[in-house]
Amino acid sequence: MKTIKVLGTGCTNCVTTEELIKKVAKDLSIAIEVIKITDIQDIMNYDVMSTPAVVINEKVIIKGRIPTINEVKEFLNKEDENCCNDSDSSCCKTIDETTDSCCN
Repeated sequence: MKTIKVLGTGCTNCVTTEELIKKVAKDLSIAIEVIKITDIQDIMNYDVMSTPAVVINEKVIIKGRIPTINEVKEFLNKEDENCCNDSDSSCCKTIDETTDSCCN
């Protein structure tokens, strides 16, 4: 199961972002856990000054706006293609040059 953090204090855009991610994941039959981070200090720890923001594997991938449906599909599918649910497995692969592994 993927864990996705949505950073925001509860504004309309933050709620919309969370709902969009859940809907797209459901449509794609991808199991996710969405964690809402609402504490300002916790949000600032991610170097985010404008919300909503989306964090996957502790990497901020969207900040300051609602992601598009295609962006959500892309980051959900990208993890599916490159990751496994077992961090000890050899199926963990590099996503790109800036990320060592998608598995924790």
